[in-house]
Amino acid sequence: MKTRVFITIDTEFSIAGTFADPVGRRPVGPQSVLCDVGGRSQGLGFLLETFSRFGIAATFFVEAFNSYYFGDEPMRGLALRIKAAGHDVQLHLHPCWTYFRNADWVERLKIDPPTDHMHGRSLAVTAQWLSEGIAIFERWGLGRPVALRTGNLMADTNVYRAMEQAGILIGSNIGLAIHRPAEAELQLFSGFHRVGGVTEACVLTYVDFAIGRRTHYKSLTITGSSWQEIRTLLQRAREANVPSVVILTHPFEFVRRRDRAAAELEPNALNQRRLARLCEFLRAHPDQFEAATIGSLAPSLAQLPTGTNAVLSVPAARTVQRFVQNAINSGIVTL
Repeated sequence: MKTRVFITIDTEFSIAGTFADPVGRRPVGPQSVLCDVGGRSQGLGFLLETFSRFGIAATFFVEAFNSYYFGDEPMRGLALRIKAAGHDVQLHLHPCWTYFRNADWVERLKIDPPTDHMHGRSLAVTAQWLSEGIAIFERWGLGRPVALRTGNLMADTNVYRAMEQAGILIGSNIGLAIHRPAEAELQLFSGFHRVGGVTEACVLTYVDFAIGRRTHYKSLTITGSSWQEIRTLLQRAREANVPSVVILTHPFEFVRRRDRAAAELEPNALNQRRLARLCEFLRAHPDQFEAATIGSLAPSLAQLPTGTNAVLSVPAARTVQRFVQNAINSGIVTL
C-alpha cells in the first residue's frame, strides 16, 4: 500500500494586530495570500505554479469567517481560482473574525476582547459556527465542504461532535506540537483515527530531539522542517506502515522580509526550495508515495486503515542542520 502524503495549505487573511491596536491597524486581505513581490504572486501564485509543474493536487483549507470583515469578496475569488486549478478546497475557521459582526467592535475590545479558540466551547456554539461556515462555502459556489481544519489546530471532543452533527466527517485538526488537546483520545501523532463518527487525518508530529528525559516534539510544516527532515520522515513513515503523512503550510511562508527591519518582501527561497523538492520527490517515487487530497478520502472513509499512532523521529544531525538553515534564512545568523 502506498503512503498517502497530504500537502495542506491554510489559506487565510490576517488580523494584523487589529485587536491590539484598533486605531492604527486593520486586517490585511488578499496580499496575505497572494504575497505579491514585484507584481508576481510568491504565495498562492507560487504554490499553484509549483503544483502544476509537478502534477500535484493539494488541499487548501480556506478560512470563511473573514467574510464578516471583508464581505464575500475577495476570498471567494481566491477560493474559486484554487478550485479551478484542480485542487481540493475545504473549510477552515478562525472564530476571531466573528467579532466583526458587532458594529461596536472597537468599543467592545475594552470589556469583552475576542478569542480565537474553537476548543472549550459549548456544543451549541461550535455547531452554529460550523453551520455558518458551511453556508458561506455554499454561498461562494464551492459546494458543501466534507472536511474541517480548526484555526490554530485547536480542537476538543465537542468539535468532533459538532462535525458529526453537521455531516463533516473528515478532520485535520490536530498537530500536537502546535496545540495539544486535553483529552487522551486526541493525543494523535500520525495516521488516520476515528473520533466518534469523524475520521481525523492529523498533522504529523515527530520527535526532533531529546535531552535526558525531555522529549521535544515538532509538527511537520514547510517553514519549520528542513527538506532533509521531511524526506527522512516520509521514509520512516513508510517503514513503520504509517498510512498518511499530513504536512501543513501557508501561502505567506513563501515570502520573507528583506531584513528584520524592512517592510519590503522578497521570495523565501529556502521554503520555496523545500516545497519544490517535496513535490519532485513525490513525482519520482509513485510506487511508494501518493500525493493525495483530504477531500478524496470522503467516498472510502470506512475502508481507511485507522489506529496507527506511531511516534516518528529524525536524527539529531537533521535537527541541527535545520536550526542552522532557519537561523540563516531568518537573518538571526549571517554568513
